[in-house]
Amino acid sequence: MDEPLAKVRRRSKKTGYDPAPFIERIEDLRTKKNLSLRQAGMQAGLDHQAFRRMIAGSRPEMMYCILLADFFEVNPNELLLLAGWPRLKIFDVKSVSDENLPPEAVDVALALAKIADTGTRKQVADAVMVLLKKYFD
Repeated sequence: MDEPLAKVRRRSKKTGYDPAPFIERIEDLRTKKNLSLRQAGMQAGLDHQAFRRMIAGSRPEMMYCILLADFFEVNPNELLLLAGWPRLKIFDVKSVSDENLPPEAVDVALALAKIADTGTRKQVADAVMVLLKKYFD
């Protein structure tokens, strides 16, 4: 992203927002944790009304997407993009990988990121984790 974030945010606010993909993903994450709307909102650091507004179709603020991603343990860029916001470099695996991860781990993460379907991506990631756990046991 070469433009200043404030400019990109202003432009994003003017574009149409389709809440269905965001709502579907959040509902999936919430039901997997077996939480009510109120519980999910409060545990993510939001008030329960903010969470209800998002589920009702209001575009969430960028910070709400980041808080939800942290709580549900998903990459914030996934929720930001679903909410119609720009991808943030700070959350890209590629931008931090050179410092903290071995090249093989980066390759696996980038390959996982290419899987569009979140359910399939989660299944593949879980399978990789099973293999890694067997290695360390």
